[in-house]
Amino acid sequence: MASKVQRVSFEAGGAEIAGNLHLPGGFDESRPGPMVVIATPGSSVKEQIGAFYADRLAAGGIAALAFDPSHQGESAGMPRDLEDPAARVEDIRSAVDFLATQPFVGDSRVGMLGICAGGGYAVKAALMDKRLGAVGLVVPVNIGRAFRAIMPGAETVRTLDAAGAQRTAEARGGPARREPWIPDTLADAKAAGITDPDTLQAVEYYRESAFRHPNSTNRLHFDSMARLLTFDAFHLVPELLTQPLSIVAAGRAGNTGSLEDGKTLHALATTPKDLLVIEGAGHYDLYDKPQFVDQAVDRLVPFFRHHLERS
Repeated sequence: MASKVQRVSFEAGGAEIAGNLHLPGGFDESRPGPMVVIATPGSSVKEQIGAFYADRLAAGGIAALAFDPSHQGESAGMPRDLEDPAARVEDIRSAVDFLATQPFVGDSRVGMLGICAGGGYAVKAALMDKRLGAVGLVVPVNIGRAFRAIMPGAETVRTLDAAGAQRTAEARGGPARREPWIPDTLADAKAAGITDPDTLQAVEYYRESAFRHPNSTNRLHFDSMARLLTFDAFHLVPELLTQPLSIVAAGRAGNTGSLEDGKTLHALATTPKDLLVIEGAGHYDLYDKPQFVDQAVDRLVPFFRHHLERS
């Protein structure tokens, strides 16, 4: 029986969050069952990777909630296009608050699925919130580490200086500065001399494929830089990550660093854990290529069922 999608909303940090609840076919809302919150990649909205994985989890009998982060997509929050790790973690915890009020969750623990930057946010949320009973990750990226790698050493400090100056300018009434996450088109990328295959695949996915969505603006409010460059998703993992962990990584290393981040996290975690490296896959192949996504879902569905379903 086909899954169904319900539009929902909840509050996080004073902002209304827009979400889609993906329910398995024949789902009985009067009976508690396994439920997973999905944390999407940076710049992504709920209709993209979040929906792709939520539909597959629902097909495996696991309800899944995908939502737009605050400041982005259909969710409220000003300034627009802000990527704030603290807000992203609060969004996740508020999603758990919302689910705790639903009869089909009851006293059951909620699972967490984080993808790309959402993987780092999922880990940080799990450190804080033990209502999250199991953590699954697909191509997880510690986004603070990733941004610092792009802007090493003195360049990070210069960027922090620029972010402060821009914030002062906006406080004095100046216009907001919003930068592209990635080139807007493949033509723009090639004109800029970009040849990196991961970057080109990201541009193709977000800007020129069937997954392009009008609510995904490809813009990053510049104050995000200060928040991202000073963020570390994996700090305190050995001490505070108590939940079982399942990591799915792409075997072909690329400029996102997700393979290295997945291995680093696996080494840091002291809880029951597993690491699946899908050979032949690149980072963005785990977004939408069925031959690779199916392997990830085949690992994640039994993982969540084992740790979230009542005995």
